[in-house]
Amino acid sequence: MTEPFRTSGGRIDRNTPYSFIFDGQPLTGYRGDTLASALLAHGIGKITTSIKFGRPRGITAAWAEDTGGLVQIEAPFPEAMLLASTVELYDGLVANGIPGRGRLADSADESRYDARHLHTDVLVVGAGPAGLIAALTAARSGARVVLIDEQSEAGGSLLGSADSIDGAPATAWVRDVVAELATFPEVRHLQRTTAFGNYDDGFVLALERRTDHLGFDAPKNVSRQRVWRIRARHTVIASGAHERPIVFGDNDRPGIMLADGACTFLHRYGVRAGNEAVVFTTNDSAYVAAFDLADAGVTINAVVDARADGPAALQQECARRGIAVHSGAVVSGTSGTDRISHALVGDESIPCDLLLVSGGWNPAVHLFSQVRGELRYDDGLGAFVPGESLDGVQVAGSANGVLDLAGCLRDGKRAATDAGMGDDASLPEASGAQVEAEPLVLWHVADTAAGSTGATSFVDLQRDATVADLRRAVGAGMRSMEHIKRYTTIGTAHDQGKTSGVIASGITADLLGVPIADLGTTTFRPPYTPVAFAALAGRGRGTLFDPERTTALHDWHVEHGAVFEDVGQWKRPRHYPRPNEDMDAAVLRECAAVRTSVGILDGSTLGKIDVQGEDAGELLDRIYTNMMSNLKVGSVRYGVMCGVDGMVIDDGTVMRLEANRFIVFTTTGGAAKILEWMEEWVQTEWPDLRVRLASVTEHWSTFPVVGPRSRDVVAAVFPDLDVANESFPFMTWRDTSIGEVPVRVARISFSGELAYEVNVNSWYAQPLWERLIEAGEPYGITPYGTETMHVLRAEKGYPIVGQDTDGTVTPQDLGMGWAVSKKKLDFIGKRSFARTENQNPLRRQLVGLLPTDRDVVLPEGSQIIEFRNDETLPPPPVPMVGYVTSSYRSAELGRSFALALVQAGRSRIGETLHVPIGSTLVRVEVTGSVLVDPEGARRDG
Repeated sequence: MTEPFRTSGGRIDRNTPYSFIFDGQPLTGYRGDTLASALLAHGIGKITTSIKFGRPRGITAAWAEDTGGLVQIEAPFPEAMLLASTVELYDGLVANGIPGRGRLADSADESRYDARHLHTDVLVVGAGPAGLIAALTAARSGARVVLIDEQSEAGGSLLGSADSIDGAPATAWVRDVVAELATFPEVRHLQRTTAFGNYDDGFVLALERRTDHLGFDAPKNVSRQRVWRIRARHTVIASGAHERPIVFGDNDRPGIMLADGACTFLHRYGVRAGNEAVVFTTNDSAYVAAFDLADAGVTINAVVDARADGPAALQQECARRGIAVHSGAVVSGTSGTDRISHALVGDESIPCDLLLVSGGWNPAVHLFSQVRGELRYDDGLGAFVPGESLDGVQVAGSANGVLDLAGCLRDGKRAATDAGMGDDASLPEASGAQVEAEPLVLWHVADTAAGSTGATSFVDLQRDATVADLRRAVGAGMRSMEHIKRYTTIGTAHDQGKTSGVIASGITADLLGVPIADLGTTTFRPPYTPVAFAALAGRGRGTLFDPERTTALHDWHVEHGAVFEDVGQWKRPRHYPRPNEDMDAAVLRECAAVRTSVGILDGSTLGKIDVQGEDAGELLDRIYTNMMSNLKVGSVRYGVMCGVDGMVIDDGTVMRLEANRFIVFTTTGGAAKILEWMEEWVQTEWPDLRVRLASVTEHWSTFPVVGPRSRDVVAAVFPDLDVANESFPFMTWRDTSIGEVPVRVARISFSGELAYEVNVNSWYAQPLWERLIEAGEPYGITPYGTETMHVLRAEKGYPIVGQDTDGTVTPQDLGMGWAVSKKKLDFIGKRSFARTENQNPLRRQLVGLLPTDRDVVLPEGSQIIEFRNDETLPPPPVPMVGYVTSSYRSAELGRSFALALVQAGRSRIGETLHVPIGSTLVRVEVTGSVLVDPEGARRDG
């Protein structure tokens, strides 16, 4: 397909054509194009429709300040909410226009992302004229310099103009400066890199788009995007300025564009944005656009200058080109369907397919404001500029309110020398457009039509927010731009108010009758431009975001068909299904094996904290609710930890190894949290305690061997270990060995059955595990997983912290008042037990539930209500008396059962309650929490 709007010139590579598809239409372009410039070259004005009203929208600018060209990339990788003006064209690109919202990809992003740290003396943001001269000055002084710029090549505004420097095209000067910077070993120059956040102490975040422009040819071994974390002694912000639009009736039609954007498309991409144009301006800069487009063959039907007396020299240039000038006039409206066809100037309707608008310039002060730099309003510019000096921060060029080329060069050199980086760079001589007359500050052309409310005068095209919305906000009593922003949504879309923010402040100031300097702007927050979550995550994705931890037996579990579940960050076997066996069947089989013979569990994920020091016992007394300092060497004790509010935060066992050494066993998910909790108290509250803590969770593998035949298995593997009850009683431990490998065995049971926990250095875990399996084969030893473990412990009423507790449960609520010492003067949480609420007899207490229908497994989390004779729910709000915490089917009981937290639960034992499941009320009997072997006879075999 031909490109009717393509001109000669530009900086595109015409020897490298590209094919792409937009909205299903095959099109062509060149290397160096953006998607926006390629679409305009084909005369495509309408890109999409607006988010709220469905009005046609097109390209309005040449870079990130564009408000209309929102697209979804479909290939080579799906990505939504990108601006066509910032998407570099590549061969095979497939894209569609989208109306303000995109579609998430339905497949994983296989691209790589990473991050780098960088320290420098001077960071220069922006490779326009001010930034380049600042970087060159600093580099010649011997400083370490980092120069970043978001465009594909250095030059900034010079890439889209016909300015000259030292008598040659300005782009030649850019080329020479870039070449010289490349000779300095201490200079790093990053193009396609956007500084999106500026923080205290010279810290800047920047995103480098490394391979986005390569499309299908992007190498797989190179990260697509990189976040640079830059720490600079001095930061020079040379981020330029955004041309400001003017609000008027129907100012959103495709073909309405910022004047500077049209110049950029012409000079950089060789594209005429239209055939017939009208220029609407309040300042001199738009005249340059009119001249350049006229010289490129665009018919300029009128320059509409809102100033009563425009500059004579510029008007003479217009006359020489046959361009009519309407001084003291404004564009009040437009007409057209999918593209502008006429601009309304007074009573005249001027034909055009392109309306260029320039309401002045807003310095890009985002990065300066992000680091809490104060802004001041400049009456002459009609814009906010940096209003104070900040240590380590210099603002230069257009970002500092300097809008002429020569001034930008001077200001860039000044910024480098003010940062103490020398003044060796010579100042080149620039020639370009000069400001000849004061600009006029014009925010809004009022719609004079009878009854007009400004409902089609768009302030923020991305949000379909209008002057009428601002009037409504002011009418609702709002006086702060922060409130008005949120009420109207102006400035909250992808451009973050680059063009709409200051205009909204100006119009609001007029509506309120206050100076805009007093009203101010909204807060400029990072990121400056949208940043993909994937880029922020970097390599911290999948297992690198949330590491997958595996035990030393993981490969064995995989080989034997284990189904895994995530517990904390650990991969733990949930059950070991046999062929044609679902989880319910597998768990019932495993439970029955443990209760009747012997089972073995990989319990290596239990947290293990080595506590050593003369005050180790004292620390544990303060941490646990019960005494630990009087525990004998060779013994084990169960304990509960509470927060300062007296609520249970973890439980487990404590093993005393020596007089001054203990091993604390925590829950799997609580290991890191409890170590941090203990360290916090030791380091901040009790620094006088002589104690040291170390995690040894991964050092030791732990295998509970459980069931009536567990003694036989352990005795067979460790023949020198006396496993009789008399010599090896419950809650004690013994050291033994297998060959030369030391092994520690403890009599601990989380199932109520006879059990031995075998602990060994993780290096020897698999050989010992296999030896235990071999020894247990005569008894049908059965590996079991976490689901079976949960059922076994629930049958015994043993709670799991985080499942049977919710942060509002005390040890007494769990029926563990016996684990709370009455002798100790103090421990964490003790004082909270005396609170009135903690003495409330209606507190929820842990009890058992037996559904009347033995086959009904209550969903965990189900609410519990009082018994209803009519078997129907009462009208809302339905009073709840508790909820189900654990619910399983039991092989031992031959039925379903549950644990629950119920108001005054222990006093309700024997009562019948109801559990709503859908529209059905299920009857449940309240029982004690111990449902299997309440006497505890099985524990000793």
